[in-house]
Amino acid sequence: MTSKLAAFAKERDIKYFLFNFTDLRGVQRSKLVPAAAAAGMEEDGAGFAGFATYLDLSPADPDMFAVPDPDTAIQLPWKPEVAWVAGDLWMDGQPIEQAPRRVLKRMIERANAEGFHPKSGVEAEFHLISQDGSEIHDSLDTAEKPCYDQSAVMRRYDVISEICDAMLHLGWEPYQNDHEDSNGQFEMNWGFDDCLVTADRHAFFKFMVRSIAEKHGMRATFMPKPFMHLTGNGCHVHLSLWNKSGSANMLDDSSDELGLSEKAYHFMGGVLHHAQAMCAITNPTVNSYKRINAPVTASGATWSPNSVTWAGNNRTHMIRIPDPGRFEFRQADGAANPYLLQAVKLAAGLEGIANQREPGKRLDINMYTEGHKARGARRLPLYLIDAIRAFERNKALRAALGEDFSKAYIKMKMQEWDDYSHQLTEWERQHTLDC
Repeated sequence: MTSKLAAFAKERDIKYFLFNFTDLRGVQRSKLVPAAAAAGMEEDGAGFAGFATYLDLSPADPDMFAVPDPDTAIQLPWKPEVAWVAGDLWMDGQPIEQAPRRVLKRMIERANAEGFHPKSGVEAEFHLISQDGSEIHDSLDTAEKPCYDQSAVMRRYDVISEICDAMLHLGWEPYQNDHEDSNGQFEMNWGFDDCLVTADRHAFFKFMVRSIAEKHGMRATFMPKPFMHLTGNGCHVHLSLWNKSGSANMLDDSSDELGLSEKAYHFMGGVLHHAQAMCAITNPTVNSYKRINAPVTASGATWSPNSVTWAGNNRTHMIRIPDPGRFEFRQADGAANPYLLQAVKLAAGLEGIANQREPGKRLDINMYTEGHKARGARRLPLYLIDAIRAFERNKALRAALGEDFSKAYIKMKMQEWDDYSHQLTEWERQHTLDC
């Protein structure tokens, strides 16, 4: 059988492959495999010690193998002798069910079985900062309202254009780049695609942005709230469900005021119903809750939701309907795992369709100034521990995502919370030394 990776390497003069996978915490792991050896490893994969990554495995477990998906191979635009290829994790001849890419593939299989072909896009915001992480890299980027600042984006033209040129070369169909609402913050948009393709590209995008930023003497961060007084990094998901052939959007209905079908409203009802538990995945760090529960920032708005509400074309809600036939989910942040982010949205939405959940009343108010009028609206969790406990109690989401994954994820997140809780902060010293 002809090796796809060997053919890819020969065609593009590839010397090495990064056999890649993403662990539960969203950290990307790889082995650098010579192209000459890649063909022999295409079927069985590269071996890893699972315990050395953020997976719920022990040192006593046998080797796990990242089996590459050759169709995902991407030649690194900034280092063209190397290619990146996403992999699926196996152990003892069985897929590792807790692996994030495996979780998403299972959810896509379930959607396909129910007659849906899910497509999505992401808006991944990031900051360009100093290498020690202490400040914005651009000392001239100080405006109170820096969003779309022409001069600021052009001062970072070398970095932003190199990333965009790479996406153009890769065929991702990027269509706009802008300076975002925080000083030093940027967003770059590319075309939507099948959910798994989007997740693979999202994972590679984070790697690419960091790598190109380092090349230019900067550091890129997707941290949800790297600076308390500035707007944080969101990761908005745009999602739609198509028929099996991908020719018709099943969320679209021209007879509806917002252009949404009955299934669309039920899908949205599921996402809203499970919103608090979903936060454990869409907002997965301690720092995440400093973004979704932030006070007003220097620009005048946080641009992040803190309540479980929806509206039409209104950015102050958790769900926005920007166009007929699709949703913008504004809950997630830059720390979200690219694969789990897509998987949990599908899990919640498909559960909503199966149980015909209603989204409740549409609210056409400014939640930042009139949120008090949204009587009965549930709040998103205040802290990571609240989100973890909500997910732990949510039997439907746990079942949909798989118990192997759910147990491993909850265990890891509880360990993170415990680690955080054991830290003595400067605030505590300042406020309790004299108690």
